[in-house]
Amino acid sequence: MGSSLRAALRLFFYLGWTGLLLPVQIAAVALSLPLAVRLPVFYHRRCLRLIGMEVVARGKMAAPGPVLFVCNHSSYLDITVLGSLIPGSFVAKREVAGWPLFGLLAKLQRTVFVDRGARRQVAAQRSEIAGRLMRGENLILFPEGTSGDGARVLPFKSALLAVAEEQIRGRFPVVQPVSIAYTRLDGMPMGRALRPFFAWYGDMVLFPHLWKVLGLGIVTVEVGFHDPVTAAQYASRKALSDHCRRVIADGIATALAGRATEGALPEPQEESPESPETGPVAAAGRP
Repeated sequence: MGSSLRAALRLFFYLGWTGLLLPVQIAAVALSLPLAVRLPVFYHRRCLRLIGMEVVARGKMAAPGPVLFVCNHSSYLDITVLGSLIPGSFVAKREVAGWPLFGLLAKLQRTVFVDRGARRQVAAQRSEIAGRLMRGENLILFPEGTSGDGARVLPFKSALLAVAEEQIRGRFPVVQPVSIAYTRLDGMPMGRALRPFFAWYGDMVLFPHLWKVLGLGIVTVEVGFHDPVTAAQYASRKALSDHCRRVIADGIATALAGRATEGALPEPQEESPESPETGPVAAAGRP
């Protein structure tokens, strides 16, 4: 499936766009400029167009920050999808820092790298996440700890959600569940047979998988911003984690069944990196 010519052209323009903005983001991060937060949104939105992705987002993003966005995870493509909508940084496993190119891009988006297998470091990692939230930053967390097949939500690891139980400036941080589902290819519903072309999990090798993605047509991704909550509403961190997982699973099931038709918002106007969208979320990213 797919076209090698299309894949080559998309990769060429993606690398060219990345190379163009890379030095700008390096300077913005080095100088601690507000642009370091805004530019990635602008960058990811153009990347969506270059690689053939259409994002349809529903619901309202919690604002103002800081917000801990809790999301399901099925692909490295989730980074571009969420990065095009949320002005913030990711929480990712430490191995990502060593990936060619993507590791550098993650560092330039000021990703918090965690070692989920090192129990002794959990407290320090939680402290770093809390510190970022205390400074008013948005963070994007994948509690599954790994990517899945896109059809179901893996069990959540609630350890890093402990930060939601810590009061910041006298109140608990806002936690917003976000669901991501890859639903259509060239406008046609995407069944189980096609979903692995976009979901990246198990022992799949990154570059061959990416090459297939780039060679395909237009993929539609549905993102649901669900009602924000705080830890104060739940008896325990586990209860908060279970709530987020249940809401996200329902959002994915609704999107995959094609029932999420109401509440779609219009495509946003063209924006510069100086004025990213922070209010209601809209459809974005179609070439």
